[in-house]
Amino acid sequence: MFTGIVEERGEVVALERAGESARLRLRGAKVTEGSGHGDSIAVNGACLTVVDVGEGEFTADVMAETLRRSTLGTLAPGDPVNLERPMALGGRLGGHLVQGHVDGTATVLTRTPGEQWESVAFSLPPQLARYVVEKGSITVDGVSLTVVEAGHDRFTVGLIPTTLALTTLGRRQPGEQVNLEVDVLAKYVERLLAHREPQPAGGAGALAGLPEAGERAGSGVSLG
Repeated sequence: MFTGIVEERGEVVALERAGESARLRLRGAKVTEGSGHGDSIAVNGACLTVVDVGEGEFTADVMAETLRRSTLGTLAPGDPVNLERPMALGGRLGGHLVQGHVDGTATVLTRTPGEQWESVAFSLPPQLARYVVEKGSITVDGVSLTVVEAGHDRFTVGLIPTTLALTTLGRRQPGEQVNLEVDVLAKYVERLLAHREPQPAGGAGALAGLPEAGERAGSGVSLG
C-alpha cells in the first residue's frame, strides 16, 4: 500500500520488451536504499516487484495487464518517473490509500498558471468518471491529489510548487498521457451496494436473521 507522496523523481535506464511483457530498469538512489528482491516500488503509480537491485538502480518485470492499463510501455531511457516505496505499517498517511493498481490513463488537456500554484485539467475515461468527485482523492502518475472540479469527461487539480518541482507533473504538457488510480473505497462501496440483499418485507432497515430494532438479542426485553 502506498500514500501517493512521491519520494524521488527517478530515471528510466532501459526498457526491454519480451512478447507481451517487458523488463524495466530504473535509477533511484533513495528508493533502492534497503530494498531487495521481492520488494515493491511504485513507478508512476504502478506497483512493481523488484527483481534485482544494485548501485542505485533496480529492475522490475512488467506484465501485459500493466502495459495495457498504464503508460509504462511508452517509457524510454532518460525519461523521468515518480518513485515511492510502500508505506511502513504505523507510518504517516500523508496522501491517501493508494494500491498502485492503475485503473487507466488520461490526457493532459490544459495548464493554467496561478500565483502560487498551477491548475491542470485532465481527460476522464467514461468508466472511471463515477468514482471521481469534487474534493475527493485521485492518483495521477503516482501523485496523491485533491480533485478541484469533476465533470463527466474531465477533472482538474491544483499543483503546489513542491509537486511541480519534485514530480513529473511539473513537466507534463497538453497531449501527454498519465496514469490514473481512483479511490479504492469508492469501488468497494459500489461493489457492496450492487450485491446487497433485498430488505425483508415489513422490516425497513432490519437485517435478515437479526432481532428487530428496540429488541435485545436473546432476551426479548424491550428497550423502548
